[in-house]
Amino acid sequence: MPADLASAQALVAHLRGRAARQGIDLDTALRAPPPEPTTCCGRGCNGCVWEGYYNAVRYWADDALELLA
Repeated sequence: MPADLASAQALVAHLRGRAARQGIDLDTALRAPPPEPTTCCGRGCNGCVWEGYYNAVRYWADDALELLA
């Protein structure tokens, strides 16, 4: 699972690039990656919106990897 925004963005970009090289349009073959949160208060809450985002990116990546296999 990505641990920060840069890692999550890099993972999505990598998988999109890999799909493009294989001639697969992830936008039509797979749901869009999750949107980045806009509601974080910055207080380090337990269950922060960023934790949910990183989990959602991991699930999206798992589905993308399955499609690319």
